[in-house]
Amino acid sequence: MPRDKTENHEKIVEAAFREFLEYGFSEASMRRIAASCGMSASGLYKHFPGKEEMFAALAEPAITGFMQLYHEIEDNYSDSIKNRKPEDDVNWSNQNETVRAMEYIYDHFDEFKLIVCKSRGTKYEDFTHAVAELEEKVTLRYLNKLRKKGIPVNEVRKNELHLLVTSSIDAVFQAVIHDFSREEAMHYAETLQKFYVPAWKALFGF
Repeated sequence: MPRDKTENHEKIVEAAFREFLEYGFSEASMRRIAASCGMSASGLYKHFPGKEEMFAALAEPAITGFMQLYHEIEDNYSDSIKNRKPEDDVNWSNQNETVRAMEYIYDHFDEFKLIVCKSRGTKYEDFTHAVAELEEKVTLRYLNKLRKKGIPVNEVRKNELHLLVTSSIDAVFQAVIHDFSREEAMHYAETLQKFYVPAWKALFGF
């Protein structure tokens, strides 16, 4: 890509972040973004076909990385089951997944601010709900694997599990919604870990 086009693209990305963070997707203006970059709207469309594609270009890399981390944590849980005996304790405290997730979120804070708070009208507006649904499926798979290993697990009503998982995922992203500083968010992540791990263990009978 020629140098001037690269520089223009970087200017557009910076201006798009500012526009979407201030106005949200629905009220954001491609004309304002173009004007902020000192270019015409037609010049802007040479870089992005439309507002939806522009928003996606800002959001998708962060989501992709988040999902990679999520599945890495899931794999760690699955690996921990392989050599477990029925008499062994189920230990979640060593995973510290809430802290790891919060670190990633705050490494990409502007992106998650867009996704969680400014995405109405896009395919990302239900992002936290989608994460909660995934977490519910992963949790049920994990519990079934434990049962197959002969480890007793309490039965939990699916509708209740759905609500509990949804609340726990929403709790993580509340740090973004409330503009916690990174320091505040990391302390909050530790607090969430202390709060939820004993609750999950009690619920499932570990």
